[in-house]
Amino acid sequence: MDYGILTLMPIVVVIILALLTKRTLEPLIAGTVVAYIIISGWSFPTAWMGAFFEVASNRDHQWVFMVCALFGSLIALLGASHGTLGFSKFLGRLCRGPKTTLLVTWIMGILIFVDDYLNIMTLSTSMRKLTDQQKIPREALSYVIDSTGAPVCALLPFSTWAIFFSGLFYAEDGIPALGYGSPIETFYHMIPFVFYAIFAVILVPLFSLGWLPKMGQMRKAYDRVWTTGQPYSAESQDLNLEDAEDGPAARISGNVLDFALPIGVLIVLAIWNGELFLAVLGAILTCMVLYIPRKKLSLAKFFDLVMHGFCNMIPTIAIIFFAFVMQEAMTDIGIAGYVINLVEPMMSAPVFPMMTFLLVAVLNFSTGSVWGIPAIVTPIILPLCFSIGANPLLTMGAIISGAVLGSHACFYSDATVLTSSCCKMQNMDHALSQLPYAMLAAGCSAVCYLGFGFMM
Repeated sequence: MDYGILTLMPIVVVIILALLTKRTLEPLIAGTVVAYIIISGWSFPTAWMGAFFEVASNRDHQWVFMVCALFGSLIALLGASHGTLGFSKFLGRLCRGPKTTLLVTWIMGILIFVDDYLNIMTLSTSMRKLTDQQKIPREALSYVIDSTGAPVCALLPFSTWAIFFSGLFYAEDGIPALGYGSPIETFYHMIPFVFYAIFAVILVPLFSLGWLPKMGQMRKAYDRVWTTGQPYSAESQDLNLEDAEDGPAARISGNVLDFALPIGVLIVLAIWNGELFLAVLGAILTCMVLYIPRKKLSLAKFFDLVMHGFCNMIPTIAIIFFAFVMQEAMTDIGIAGYVINLVEPMMSAPVFPMMTFLLVAVLNFSTGSVWGIPAIVTPIILPLCFSIGANPLLTMGAIISGAVLGSHACFYSDATVLTSSCCKMQNMDHALSQLPYAMLAAGCSAVCYLGFGFMM
């Protein structure tokens, strides 16, 4: 059923409420309710409940919830053993000031390229205390981490992003006939055209070195640190009570192996096995073997921390859960078809890649569905690309770029929510402070897609 302009109403409600309240969960709940009122009228409670349990029973969603929760357990264990502090002191030898600290974070983000979740969780855990010591606002740390999550994964052929998108594209008629070889070999050829990911990664060192100006909420964050010395906003204080109780770092000894060994096991298992859930469990078991025999933690304290860290992630999981419900609602209301029909008359071969990039970005931002939207629109976009004579490599790069922009800029995408949670700050503080830089990268990307669209 076509709901016309009402199709956009739920996302408008979410954005307005989020900007007014500076919160994420409540606007998402309101947006899902509005969507099902439009779809089902007075019977919306039944439709809303159906979407609620559809999300809850989806195995892929359950995987996300459990990985996030178990990583909360791992973070709690690393903190209690003071392994995080030991690793921060070790890295402190390289991080001589704010600029080098952010650059080290950027380099580490590029090295941990297997999965964006792994990247976000590992970097935030290892760098948060160090950036606090250097009087770097959490907004800057979260921007660097988020910009080396999905963007880096989208540019390297040995990541979960590469596996997903190469398989998605290769299943479409005409892509194997391009003659580039296997799905991954085809992916190699589209990497130079994933312009948004390229610009997002390049902007980080320019920002870190101070060559890119502080804009919007990021400028306010730096002003706050300079005037108060507080790395996070007043609204984020409740998220950092445990850190405040740790006492001065100088009085606490930390062994770098208590951090490096569990994280090393996590990364190796994620690469070797390809399953992040099992990798996190392996890291937690490594903590048990490493800490309990050395009396770093008692058995009872170990399991108390596992449960405590698990529970600490419940607010994050709640936001991600309702982001998934929002995805379900926007799929049910037919936003993809509505927006595609809206822009299709404007399509021509030279502008097609740019329009594809903007279309996928808007749909991703509207739904928070980073991989879901490409899966929905690719069977529509690629046949249209061939029919009007647009360049398929450029178009596939545009689809990936739109997905990365959605992951990076949408304030309720799983990557944005996870980054803010792991950096222990309010989600909207992170989302709004990085938005100007995401829009700068998006603008540069749109220009490139338009220019290459005419040249290729």
